Amino acid sequence: MSRESGAFEARGLVMRYGRRRAPVLRDCSFRLPAGRICALVGPNGAGKSTLLSLAAGTLRPTQGTLRVLGTSPDQARARIGYVAQTRPLYPQLTVAATLRLGAELNPGRWDQEAAERAAYGGALDPRARIRTLSGGQRTRVALALALGKRAELLLLDEPMADLDPVARHQLMGALLAAAVEHGSTVVMSSHVLAELGNVCDYLLLLAGGRIRLAGESEDVRTAHARLTGASPDFAPHTVVESAANGRGHTALVRPQGAVDAASWLVEQPALEELILAHLRNPDTPALFTQSASPAPSQEAVA
Repeated sequence: MSRESGAFEARGLVMRYGRRRAPVLRDCSFRLPAGRICALVGPNGAGKSTLLSLAAGTLRPTQGTLRVLGTSPDQARARIGYVAQTRPLYPQLTVAATLRLGAELNPGRWDQEAAERAAYGGALDPRARIRTLSGGQRTRVALALALGKRAELLLLDEPMADLDPVARHQLMGALLAAAVEHGSTVVMSSHVLAELGNVCDYLLLLAGGRIRLAGESEDVRTAHARLTGASPDFAPHTVVESAANGRGHTALVRPQGAVDAASWLVEQPALEELILAHLRNPDTPALFTQSASPAPSQEAVA
């Protein structure tokens, strides 16, 4: 079977801060094909920011291998746009000077028009100094730098957290337009699951230091079913979560073979529903679609 080119691939990745502390990432393995818009989700402390920092080359793993755009993060750095949660910008510079700096640091790649659209779409004053801006305005400028770079891989850590709904809509539109125009791969971490589900076509669910769900969002969703019936026995299907209700018993399952529609009411769960169920039940076996599986030993779905 032919494999698409990978934008981001980890094998046996371990990241530990200090010898005595438990690792943030442990045996973390997955593959993200190029050209996807990927939601990176998981609980607080799961390691999402660490994983993005490793991909951006600002951290080095304790163990394991990480390839970005077919090479090491250090060698790919010029082709990566990274927006960290801290939004590191020079506080003494104006917005206009910050964009000029972005152009100087990225000769031959810089898209001034895209950067200005992102930065000034909210009526931001080009003469305003970064230190005077609100959190949402600083986010605008940081995203403008990433979009202006015309990066092949955009790594965005909670990119919309500081923005109001109108600004989120504007910048998400700019981000998706840039991804389509340049064929960029985008990885966005966020806690707003419903928002990501509307724009992302790929999913990485990180919990317990490992990837628990990985692959095309629709394929991951259709690999699950919600069953409702009188019996609490859902065999032979893999049960992610079950509960009693007024109609009998309901379970989110990963079907193993055909589902008996005569015995169960069969419904397709929403992506947000199954993500939350997996987060509440971290012992459920990991699931990778074929494009996301870094090794044949992982359970995979077509």
